[in-house]
Amino acid sequence: MLDIGEIKIRLDRIVGLFSDDIGTIRTGRAIPALIENVIVTVYEGQKMRLIELGSIGVADVRTLTFKPWDAGLLKEIKNGIAGANIGMNPVVDGDIIRMSLPMLTTEQREDYVKLLGRKLEGARGMVRGCRGDNRKKLMDAKQKKEISEDEFKRMEEELQKLTDEYMNRLEEIAGKKEKEIRN
Repeated sequence: MLDIGEIKIRLDRIVGLFSDDIGTIRTGRAIPALIENVIVTVYEGQKMRLIELGSIGVADVRTLTFKPWDAGLLKEIKNGIAGANIGMNPVVDGDIIRMSLPMLTTEQREDYVKLLGRKLEGARGMVRGCRGDNRKKLMDAKQKKEISEDEFKRMEEELQKLTDEYMNRLEEIAGKKEKEIRN
């Protein structure tokens, strides 16, 4: 009745989405995820993400570098990054663009922790939604006498154990991110 493999795939997707989503929250450290999805207009109006236009590097804890594959796009990319309003000032240095992260204030760190909490609650809601959908399938099967009361209880416990496992994973990921933000 319960397809545990399918449920795990759905829950893994939720965890992956959450990880990707919080990857863009600033921590005071330079990480490529901060800029890789910045949209830049190049080639006569075509919009592309930075990750599609070159390589992103981490020069030091607070500096990102971007080396475009087409050096003729340096100016457009620099302007696109500046216009993205991500709190970094791009500077062309030869054939690369350097961006320094300003230090985070205590207030900004607290705002980012609150944002992390909202994103975590959204992910928890998706996990609970998955549990609810599958529990409804179990209830329907029990009412139609496709499964016994004992099977229902066993599968319901299995579903709850899986839910708890994925909730703990989300908590772990959020805890690590919070540490990064606060340090």
